[in-house]
Amino acid sequence: MTQNAHDTTLVAPPRPEAYATTQRHDTRPSVGRLIGVDLARGLAVFGMYAAHVGPDPSEGGSTGFFMELAHGRASALFAFLAGFSIVLITGRRTPKTGRAGRQAVAKVVIRALVLLVLGTALTLTGTPVEVILAFYGLYFLLVLPLYRLGARPLAVIAVSGALILPQILYVVQQALNQGGDGGGPGGIWAWPTDADGIVSLLFTGGYPALAWIPFVVAGMAVARLDLASTVVRARLAVTGVSLAVVGHGGSFLALHLVPGVASALRASGWGEGGSVMSAWWSDTAGYPTGTTPAWLLAASPHSETTLSVVANTGVAIVVLAACLAATDTLPGFRRLAAPVIAVGTMSLTAYVFHIVAIRALGMEELPGFPLHVLLGFLVAVTVFATLWSRHFARGPLEWLLGRATRIAERVR
Repeated sequence: MTQNAHDTTLVAPPRPEAYATTQRHDTRPSVGRLIGVDLARGLAVFGMYAAHVGPDPSEGGSTGFFMELAHGRASALFAFLAGFSIVLITGRRTPKTGRAGRQAVAKVVIRALVLLVLGTALTLTGTPVEVILAFYGLYFLLVLPLYRLGARPLAVIAVSGALILPQILYVVQQALNQGGDGGGPGGIWAWPTDADGIVSLLFTGGYPALAWIPFVVAGMAVARLDLASTVVRARLAVTGVSLAVVGHGGSFLALHLVPGVASALRASGWGEGGSVMSAWWSDTAGYPTGTTPAWLLAASPHSETTLSVVANTGVAIVVLAACLAATDTLPGFRRLAAPVIAVGTMSLTAYVFHIVAIRALGMEELPGFPLHVLLGFLVAVTVFATLWSRHFARGPLEWLLGRATRIAERVR
């Protein structure tokens, strides 16, 4: 494995040696940590599949419940793990400096530009999926100036961003919609017209950077920690549960106890697909229209509110902590989860595969397909990833991305 192994996937970590502690006498396991991150990434891939080609959550029952769990939370987990990628490229425990630092920054920039171009190209195909890759590319560029910071300042920035940025996003969206047509500025700001322009990527798209940056910064903060430590993992789990409870619980209390909130949401047209009272955790009631500030008290996955960001960050941390603990302490589980881990090691390939398949199969109304369609997608990508990983260290698109970033080695 070459020194460029950390460029192998969309947000995947480098090979085990990159997770080793700086002190050689430290014998705590490092492989489990790598596998745990890959497992979390694989689960995020499965969650994206469920959100796009699975049954509609509004059908209810246990199937609808599990589909709803995937909506918004899988993409938030992806964004959270993107923070790992940036830190791993630029130096996990100690940020790279000098020529190595400049090369690392160049690699992140190249990766971001590739994701911007690839995401835009996929969107231009007319796929009914809100492609996240271009947004990811912008996230990488926006948080790159923070790569030298430690865990504590990164955590402070993530918390501050979660508390402040959603309110700013609301104000900006209202300003953009004041023209009456909801289109916002045109020209270069909306180019390309059939994809996500800069205004969409920052403010009005499916994953607006202004509200999603806290996920990435939180991932960077966690990546700085000593993830080999059982105490650190336990604290992470407690932190994650606490954030999820504060976010979802705070929204639940607001919807039920704050006078006028529920009625304001109903008056704005929200809740046509279900009760607005489910907006503390579910998207089944629909997406916020922005016509009332009352929706800032919701925590549904795609509401882009402070409570939503806090809750989904907590869920992402819990998933990661559980994956790290399980793969580090349960060898049997690690073998059982190997196919999912294989998908996680080639998340870019897996993501693009399902976007292309959806377009090729002419699947337009998403979600809403029978459960066997989702199972077919999951089996196909898992079998491919398992077989491919037996012969190659990197997925096909991961290999191409790694080749593209090699130009950064010319930086002096």
